[in-house]
Amino acid sequence: MINREDMLELTRRMTVSRSSITRIAGSYIDSEGYIDGTFNTNFLKLSAKEKQKNLLIAKAIPFSDTNENLKGYHFEKENQKNGSMWQLLQGMRSCGLKNDALMETFYELVSEKYQSSKEYAIFVFHDRYDVPVKATDKERIGESEEVFEYLICAICPLKEEFEPGEPDCGFIFPMFSDRSSDIHGIGIYNKDKDHPHQEITELLFG
Repeated sequence: MINREDMLELTRRMTVSRSSITRIAGSYIDSEGYIDGTFNTNFLKLSAKEKQKNLLIAKAIPFSDTNENLKGYHFEKENQKNGSMWQLLQGMRSCGLKNDALMETFYELVSEKYQSSKEYAIFVFHDRYDVPVKATDKERIGESEEVFEYLICAICPLKEEFEPGEPDCGFIFPMFSDRSSDIHGIGIYNKDKDHPHQEITELLFG
């Protein structure tokens, strides 16, 4: 089960003035499932307007209804072998999205699996959150005790050319659990919880 407070702790920082997101990368996929362009940008170099627009996309994943639209899953040992999606995500996270070859591999795997007859975009965010020490009354009492480094992926239909709408699905990896990193956990998001994109779960654990 996902603790709502853990997710809210992350989303409270997703404002232009407080965000610690370092990088945003993504790909545009045409109606036939082929890559139609990619980007990879230092988040700090975006304009305030662009930051705000992209933060709304990223925030939609952890801010969604926990254990309803956003559900927790666990990577078992057999899901962590060489060539696994877990290993790819770990590589993307450790390089801060700066390895274009890894990103290209990720986009291709998603586009091969994801089911959509319309154009869509894959957005990936890299964040590094200095988790502050807190007392039992939740007041901050000291410096950071851990740096939570994580990815948010959002798959969004395109409203118009290169203009994403609200995410249809996505994930947060690794999970932020008990105010700490759980590298074996992932939260998978579906906008329509009654008709989830099962192919994304299959992609991540297949």
